[in-house]
Amino acid sequence: MAFTIITDSATDMCPEIIEEFHLHVIPTPVVIDGKDYFDGETIHPKEFYEMLRSNQHEISTYHINEDMFYHHFEPYAKRGEEVVYVCFSTGIAGTFNAANLAKRDLLEKYPDFDITIIDGKCASMGFGLVVYLALLMQKNGADKQTVIDAIEFHKDHMEHIFTVETLTYLLRGGRISKTAAIAGGLLDIKPMIEVNDDGALVSFEKVRGRKKSLQRLIDLVGERGNDIENQVIALVHGDCEETMLEVKEEIERRYHPKEIKTNYVGCAIGAHTGPGIIAVIFLDQESPYKKWFINDIG
Repeated sequence: MAFTIITDSATDMCPEIIEEFHLHVIPTPVVIDGKDYFDGETIHPKEFYEMLRSNQHEISTYHINEDMFYHHFEPYAKRGEEVVYVCFSTGIAGTFNAANLAKRDLLEKYPDFDITIIDGKCASMGFGLVVYLALLMQKNGADKQTVIDAIEFHKDHMEHIFTVETLTYLLRGGRISKTAAIAGGLLDIKPMIEVNDDGALVSFEKVRGRKKSLQRLIDLVGERGNDIENQVIALVHGDCEETMLEVKEEIERRYHPKEIKTNYVGCAIGAHTGPGIIAVIFLDQESPYKKWFINDIG
């Protein structure tokens, strides 16, 4: 039976992929001056980063809640469609638990509703790439279980490496201590951040200076990546496209990936990392499922 793949806006999914696959992307809420906005729907990254830079707005986020999920899932339940939902990492947000609560309630009303909810254990285009590869596999005839197996493999082997321009937003979000932020600011320390095996954001290395942090980002693709020349990788940025394009050019020169997808870091993550974030995302192992999508990338 046919099945539908859906996700949420924390994927920072490229608009062209959303359009090509008519992908249902559930928007993540962002609160600005006490009013709810929805990432990619009623607030967009360019405008959002301008608000962040102004320091004139009170901004916070919360995860998609049970009622929101119920609203987005119910039309599929009514139509008797099978769904695979890949969600934002539980190591960062409560999205997975809220989705399962909505599923529980829906099954009381629609007991035959077949929905598989997968904890992406990834962030930003980390699980954006996981979803993109799943969509390509589905397009090329892979059955649902094969697609689910591929999602599990790709999310477990997706490397996400971030660097930020300022420590202010990591401090506000409780990701670093005030002491570390002050010391880092004085010494121009830039933490290298990754999404770990538990799907949480952690700092794993410190570099002095923006230029060196970007160079380290590029070096880590070679150190951790595998079969890069046969991969689609991703670069995302916090309203610093020119810098991101310089990183992209160097990655292409050194590693020759088949394709590089680029996009903004959306509001859900950008609120906690601030303008100037750059992230590179790639697989650390050759995909055993690449026969299903290799001809569609590049």
